[in-house]
Amino acid sequence: RLTPPAGSPCIRIMSKAKKVRQVKEEKPLGPQNVREGELVFGVAHIYASFNDTFVHITDLSGKETVVRVTGGMKVKSDRDEPSPYAAMLASQDVAVRCLKIGVTALHVKIRGTGGNRSKTPGPGGMAALRALARAGMKIGRIEDTTPIPTDATRKKGGRRGRRL
Repeated sequence: RLTPPAGSPCIRIMSKAKKVRQVKEEKPLGPQNVREGELVFGVAHIYASFNDTFVHITDLSGKETVVRVTGGMKVKSDRDEPSPYAAMLASQDVAVRCLKIGVTALHVKIRGTGGNRSKTPGPGGMAALRALARAGMKIGRIEDTTPIPTDATRKKGGRRGRRL
């Protein structure tokens, strides 16, 4: 009979009669010690490109994701992903989940594609922000975090540009 060395991660198989089930306790999500009427802030990172719209809620540090929904998760066809309607549906889902967890207010960071591409947010950006506000979330600061280069890399398309 072979025995594993001491300290090795081997699992002992016990008979069915001795099987013990461990019940995991569910930890409540979100902040616990919050007074009535006190605002609990999160950060809404809205990335609005011309191909999709992401609505991503994190805690104030930005490390812990609360919820993330995209326009593509809400509509079927590819061409509707960046639309204001898809962004609105995504924001409504996000707001419901945030209020359920206990996040009641948001600082908004809206971002376009940036770099050597378009610096303006896509069509779903403002619709996502409006939908968050109308769904009952309090809005704190609004900031544009589109990456703008000080000296860009070469744009695609070649020397003579895109020929139609």
